[in-house]
Amino acid sequence: MKESGQDGVCGFLVKFSKKLKACSLSGLVEAKGETSPMKTTWYCPLDLSTVLEEEEDGVIYNVVVKQQHGAPTSATSSSRSQCVKAGTEEKLVQHLLHSFAMGDSSFITIFLSTYRSFTSTKRVLDILIDRLQHPPGESTRSQTRQPFNRAVCMVFSMWLSEYPEDFRSLGEPGLLLRLAPLLPSDPSGTEIRGRLLRLAEELSEQALLPDSSSDRTTASPPADPTKFDPTNILGFPAGLIAEQLTKIETELFVRLVPYHCLGSLWSQRDKKGHEGVCWSVRATVRQFNRLANAVMASCLWPTQLRSQQRACLLEKWISVAEECRARKNFSSLYAIVSALQSNPVHRLRRTWLETDREAVRRYEELSNIFSEKDNYSQSRELLKEEGTSKFANLDGKMTKRRQIGSSAQGTVPYLGIFLTDLTMLDTAVKDRLENGYINFDKRRREFEVLAQIRLLQSSCKNCVFLTDEAFLQWYQSVPSLNEEESYRLSNEIEVPCEPSSGRTLNPTVIITRCPNLNSSRTSLLADSDGLFDFPSPVCHFLSKFTKHMKSPSVSCLDVDSSPPTNDPIPSALTPSTPIKSHRRSVSCGNNPTNNNKGSGPDMRIVRIRMDLQDGNMYRSILVTSNDKTPTVISSALEKHSQDPKQASRYELIQLLPEGKELVIPATGNVFYAMTSSSVDFLLRRQGGNTPFRSQPISTETSATFPRIKAKGRRQLFPK
Repeated sequence: MKESGQDGVCGFLVKFSKKLKACSLSGLVEAKGETSPMKTTWYCPLDLSTVLEEEEDGVIYNVVVKQQHGAPTSATSSSRSQCVKAGTEEKLVQHLLHSFAMGDSSFITIFLSTYRSFTSTKRVLDILIDRLQHPPGESTRSQTRQPFNRAVCMVFSMWLSEYPEDFRSLGEPGLLLRLAPLLPSDPSGTEIRGRLLRLAEELSEQALLPDSSSDRTTASPPADPTKFDPTNILGFPAGLIAEQLTKIETELFVRLVPYHCLGSLWSQRDKKGHEGVCWSVRATVRQFNRLANAVMASCLWPTQLRSQQRACLLEKWISVAEECRARKNFSSLYAIVSALQSNPVHRLRRTWLETDREAVRRYEELSNIFSEKDNYSQSRELLKEEGTSKFANLDGKMTKRRQIGSSAQGTVPYLGIFLTDLTMLDTAVKDRLENGYINFDKRRREFEVLAQIRLLQSSCKNCVFLTDEAFLQWYQSVPSLNEEESYRLSNEIEVPCEPSSGRTLNPTVIITRCPNLNSSRTSLLADSDGLFDFPSPVCHFLSKFTKHMKSPSVSCLDVDSSPPTNDPIPSALTPSTPIKSHRRSVSCGNNPTNNNKGSGPDMRIVRIRMDLQDGNMYRSILVTSNDKTPTVISSALEKHSQDPKQASRYELIQLLPEGKELVIPATGNVFYAMTSSSVDFLLRRQGGNTPFRSQPISTETSATFPRIKAKGRRQLFPK
């Protein structure tokens, strides 16, 4: 009886809830006269984008059509935007005056930052002058003329503000005098006309009085070794040294011209007649090498010091490196780490054994910042986190001490990372399409890297530093040590021992020096501030590219040969810190592996040397698994400004360790024929018998940054 009663109650409740629901819904429909909310179907709007390519009168556009879908009863809306993918030289220049109206708002900025890689200032002005001589519209007040005039003023105003040196580099005022009368007569055009006429006047004065207008800097006399006291560095606080180094680096970085870092320009720096190219990057390289030399000289010059005393010098420079890290001065930090990792300093086993273990531990942590793992991922993360922050993101007492009574610091990056990215882009992406159009998508990718440099420059423009004359006097008194002198001093400190039979370290560090230029330019550009985000498609592109090929260090691109060394590698630097052997990167000899099926041909960057009258320089060549020997030889000849049609007269030789050579077969596949022990090649005329290893060693090499591997201390010069 109880069970049947309970079933009856449950059935009654179910029927009652159904009736209540039906009544409530019908009441809502009658009261509102609308569809019940309980029965309404909701449509989520979808943003569907379609990317198309359209070619129109010498220009290929990437067109993005976005469709916004709503409810079935509502109309479908769509928007259309387009940006230039590629085009002829003339059409790209003319697009400057139409890009803003077409919705391609970034075109002007990208073009002005990168056009020097595919044309010249004179050519751009010639095309613009021709366009201004035939403006659209019948009168100055026509509907088509007014937007055109506004675009003209916007382009030249931005160009004059951000890149005034382009106009000063013309050498003669003829083009500016032709351009000025063609500008609009409104207030904006009048102001731009006045600026152009003043620049034309400057160029006229330079043509008439070249001696008074040229800014020649007299080279400072070489330092007197007898007046250099290396131990004086111990008398300066580490914070003061780091502050003065940061002052020097910041001033150079603010004056850096970003487009000087473009791979197409930087790779031409060693060609005959290009001595003044990329002068702002060369200045940064010279400072880098000068600081590395100062660290090495102070540690090696006083050969009479005991190991404990020399260890104090190492600890001093480690402390200076820490202070540079706290000031976000990554350029000086890397220079100090590079010098301490160089072979003449690294091989001083007894000195490192006397160095404080905590100092060595901190030094190793600083070295890890510049690990090449995952394309300098740790350095990039630090730049992303601290690029525009007021202080370094450090833990401990140093951070608190720095923030008390200290002004905000800018970030001075290690420029070699950006040079590597831009060089990889220039090597991997073609300048022109198959139809001959200029590949402007490549310039967009390059601009993303340049934008990061400009962002960091903006963080440094308001930094204020005090000058310490005593330290600068010591810094300028440091004599320059070449490679042979460094080894001689190091061997005087610790006599070389017999090579051990155990495992030794592979040489992976190259520190090269920039030759002094006869003249330098000081008409420097203060770039306008701009905010750009670091995450960009370029980073994803480089990550994919490095799956096939390790990113090349800038020093491995165009450097002279280094001297061999038979110095043994110490088995340990500290009692508790054994040295581990490190695998060499692709650019130093490892064979890249790629197990991904269907991912395209494997790639590798090699360095090919050719005996020329203007120097024995290496040029970087991208070799794929599809390239045969004649193709590689032709590319190498073209890189060395030789006739690629003469490829049949040359043979390709891989330079192996211990002076050995491997001749690549004339019809062979270079990628599979080469061994993994070296990426250095020699291009030799057939029948030539000049051995590569017999060439005299030059103490002066190209202006490049060092290559540093992931961990530990390493040899400086390859065996």
